Amino acid sequence: MTSVNQLVDAILKGEHRAIARAITLIENNAPEARKILSMIYESTGKAQIIGVTGPSGVGKSTLIEKMIRELRKRGKTVGVVAVDPTSPFSGGAFLGDRIRMQDIATDSGVFIRSMATRNNPGGLAKASRNTVRVLDASGKDVVIIETVGAGQSEVDIVRVAHTVVVVLAPGLGDEIQAIKAGLMEIGDVFVINKADRENANKAVSDIQAALEISPKQGTWGPLIVKTVALTGEGIAQLLEKIDEHKRYLDVGGAEARRRQMVEVEFIEAVKQKAADYLANELRQKGRLDQLVTEILEKKVDPYTAAEKLLAERFKINEGT
Repeated sequence: MTSVNQLVDAILKGEHRAIARAITLIENNAPEARKILSMIYESTGKAQIIGVTGPSGVGKSTLIEKMIRELRKRGKTVGVVAVDPTSPFSGGAFLGDRIRMQDIATDSGVFIRSMATRNNPGGLAKASRNTVRVLDASGKDVVIIETVGAGQSEVDIVRVAHTVVVVLAPGLGDEIQAIKAGLMEIGDVFVINKADRENANKAVSDIQAALEISPKQGTWGPLIVKTVALTGEGIAQLLEKIDEHKRYLDVGGAEARRRQMVEVEFIEAVKQKAADYLANELRQKGRLDQLVTEILEKKVDPYTAAEKLLAERFKINEGT
């Protein structure tokens, strides 16, 4: 059996079999996963991370396929995390595309992984962030994350990606859906795909109007690009706009964005560890059964019970 050290060495050398093995361990929450992530951490932070989100049916997967091809022409290595709403083996959108793009799937400069959300809110699988980290440490120049169809929770992608690309299509009412979903606030580049359709220019105007009234922090004004993914039209321009956003971040916004992302991840890690620790402690002392019984008997509500528990354990004043 390959040791963790050997696996990490292989990951850092960019070996796809090792990358796949590490991601599987992460998805399964295996004991080795935490050690792997700790060992590769210092080798992360070099990849350009692009998030691609938007409603189902707008052509995200086809767009990403063309992006990969263009990036490879430019000599870039690429990692892709395609988040499937059900199962990584269900033949979801991106896996379906792999059937007709075997040359990309077998390209040593490209690694594609489909993974299930497993009902994780935010449109991203729980393991997505750490999968991106493995691909980053493996030396991939660009990592693309494709989320499931847009919804209120899809904005979670901003916690992982440096540049968020929101993909829409004319004639589907996606502009209104994007506004309702809160995607206007997180999009750095907006793509009107299938721009050969009627009303493409109207879709651009609608997004421009929405952006004018949508609050956006910083001085970056989101850009709008028209593409026809099936033919590759506009893909080069899209990548140029993504690189323009990267240069913007490099000048002054990158550190603030990285700090925000790290802060969010750290707080999530603290919450998870604290919750696990408290749950185990409660079970061992029999306190969990006692509190659950009191809640079932309506002697106390769950939130008051939680406040009392934290007050006992951490000397926190109740109600704070």
